[in-house]
Amino acid sequence: MIVADVMKTNLIVARVEDTVASAAALLESLEIRHLPVVEGKRLIGMVSDRDLRDYRLPVLEELESPTQADAMGRTPIVEVMRGDVIAVEPDEPLSSVLDIMIETKVGAVPVLARPRDELVGIVSYIDLLVELRVRVTAEELED
Repeated sequence: MIVADVMKTNLIVARVEDTVASAAALLESLEIRHLPVVEGKRLIGMVSDRDLRDYRLPVLEELESPTQADAMGRTPIVEVMRGDVIAVEPDEPLSSVLDIMIETKVGAVPVLARPRDELVGIVSYIDLLVELRVRVTAEELED
């Protein structure tokens, strides 16, 4: 099985010009946990609900006014995202995604078309669990 077999291609992304507030609203409204950050179609980073929480908690303790909270929301997403993202290609074995998730403890891995680093998909741990469930069910039906 390869990455292309399970990756999601209906991508929801943040753009480099987006803010912390807009990314947080997107994650919350769509009930997703990981958001690729792109410039055009090129992946430049990832931000997760955990990244935003880790950013907001220390800052919230220092806030003295609602104006400061508003300013925090206007922070560019590129200041909060992780830029050191490990990605896979669509034709790689699915085990590559599992290895990355286990070793780096991330919940989603972007899928890139080389050589331009164009974002073409994403695989989350939920996608892997769904695939596992399908296979387990198929095996049970065969028995």
